[in-house]
Amino acid sequence: MAQGSTRMVTPEAVALEFQTANVGSRILAFLIDMAVVLAGLFVGITGVALLVNAADLALPDWLVLAMFFVLIPGWWLGYFIAFETLWRGRTLGKAALGLRVVTREGAPVRFRHAAIRTLLGTVDFLLGSGFFAVVFILFSRDNQRLGDMVAGTLVLRERSATKLAAPVSFAAPPGLESYTATLDVTGVATEDYQAVRSFLLRAEQFAPASRASLAAQLATPLATRLRPPPPDGVPPEAYLRCVAAAYQRRQRAAAGAPAPPLPSGWQPAAPPASAPPTLPAVPAGPAPGAPPPAPPRSGTGDPDAEALEPPPAVEPGGFSPPG
Repeated sequence: MAQGSTRMVTPEAVALEFQTANVGSRILAFLIDMAVVLAGLFVGITGVALLVNAADLALPDWLVLAMFFVLIPGWWLGYFIAFETLWRGRTLGKAALGLRVVTREGAPVRFRHAAIRTLLGTVDFLLGSGFFAVVFILFSRDNQRLGDMVAGTLVLRERSATKLAAPVSFAAPPGLESYTATLDVTGVATEDYQAVRSFLLRAEQFAPASRASLAAQLATPLATRLRPPPPDGVPPEAYLRCVAAAYQRRQRAAAGAPAPPLPSGWQPAAPPASAPPTLPAVPAGPAPGAPPPAPPRSGTGDPDAEALEPPPAVEPGGFSPPG
């Protein structure tokens, strides 16, 4: 079976794709581990036999059976559990093949995960001589055997991540920190963020006209869904940086990762409260005996024409048209 791939989202809101280990590499890693286990058993049994012969002792049958049914399975289980727990998901066989066990979220496995995987390995490998393990790996989406499905783990190829881009952190544009802090990005899907991230990382490679056009195409649908809308006059690219920074901050908070420090002396603005709308102030009339106010000036000198002049055109979502 060909190697599969799985996607994980880091606390920096970066989606990383890794290759899952196929059945061939996993069987080879298991054979290496079994060779180590059998070598350890051979050394241990040989050492005990030499000590018994040197002391001229005769071990009772119950003690021999206890050693066979307790110590040997204990060594086999202990090898996999201890290595995967202490070596962050690797055993000698997995390290030789460049494999590692991780949780479905990409975190290192703990004792609980390693214990479940190893105990169910008796079903996957010992019962049926590995037949069940091969069947599960071949027909599961992420090349998981039964122990992986129950423990919630994956076996990945470590070297598949070396060609991937490192996580990038986006900061709010200067002057838009308070707006970014109040921006609600719950409506931003992972695919939306990936498109925004890809554009921001490659923006300098585009021609100015293409850069402005792409930024507007990405920002306009987001501005119609997210609240609050962007302030008037904010360029589309600056708005996309606000979205990326707010999305990353939300992902870090969900993952429990520390957020980057805010600028010194700046406090996040509180979201607008649901207060009743305030009416615009009505100017007071002229005082008795005061001269009438001068009419407003316009380019034509006609007050009525000044009132009919249209306001400056602003694109939906607060984006100013390109000059």
